[in-house]
Amino acid sequence: MDWTEITVTVPAKDINTAGNIAQMTVPYGIYIEDYSCLEQEVLEIANIDLIDEDLLKKDREHGIVHIYISPEDNPAEAVSFIRERLDAEGITAEIKLDSCDVESCLTNWRKYFKPIPVGKKILIRPIWRDDYDPQGRIVLNLEPGIAFGTGTHETTRLCLEALENFVSKDCTLLDVGCGSGILSVAGLLLGAKSAIGIDIDEMAVKASVENAKLNGVQARYTGIKGNLADKVEGVFDVITANIVADAIIMLSSDIEKHMDENTVYIMSGIVDTRLDDVLAALPESLEVFAQYEEKGWLCLAARKKKTG
Repeated sequence: MDWTEITVTVPAKDINTAGNIAQMTVPYGIYIEDYSCLEQEVLEIANIDLIDEDLLKKDREHGIVHIYISPEDNPAEAVSFIRERLDAEGITAEIKLDSCDVESCLTNWRKYFKPIPVGKKILIRPIWRDDYDPQGRIVLNLEPGIAFGTGTHETTRLCLEALENFVSKDCTLLDVGCGSGILSVAGLLLGAKSAIGIDIDEMAVKASVENAKLNGVQARYTGIKGNLADKVEGVFDVITANIVADAIIMLSSDIEKHMDENTVYIMSGIVDTRLDDVLAALPESLEVFAQYEEKGWLCLAARKKKTG
């Protein structure tokens, strides 16, 4: 069955806001075309100043958000939501719909997903790309499918940067809302002894197990289908929850039982306007000791308050 591709074209200055709004409409992938800072970004990432002519012809004044809606979902609802939110933000947009089969969607999406350096230690490499230089980084091989997380979104990148700081050799990791397993696999590649990924979506759990195999860490990874942490027992050294603010708020009432005095609890997927709500929901015994921010998204690291 055909999927629906929604394209949202907005002024370049509004692309981040439009992307954040689009991200709320689907539990899987979007991708963004934004060429407004093309030369600068190519120089910073690739350290070259030679750019393909086709890229140089791209519209620099506008950005395009691509959203894929599965056959089971109603694209009209997504369009209505996006239009309402964009109007509320005062953003002028052109929204178009087109049908595409899954293979076409994957082809379009994959051509924009390239190896991505994250933080100081990790390079995310989609398995269909061989044109990369790790430059001493740990290579995380990823087959995300279209649905479960690629590392391109700010929320995931912030989580990965936090993991670099808090994963230690032989620690244990719990990844709530694991999606593609990108955080679990990254933690294991950074030295964690074991990781458990849990997700409400059975296909996401399957994808996470496959990605663990791709990176040779399957013996240390366990994927579980469940809601938040309801099927998990025990205490962990590091807990990640890269979900949304409302789910983090729900998880907060139950998270303490999986923490000891040394556990680091990393929360991401928080829009800056929801920060106060998330902080208010945290148990009084926890304190936020680190905060990461990018383009209106926040990632928090918390632990139990020291007593005595």
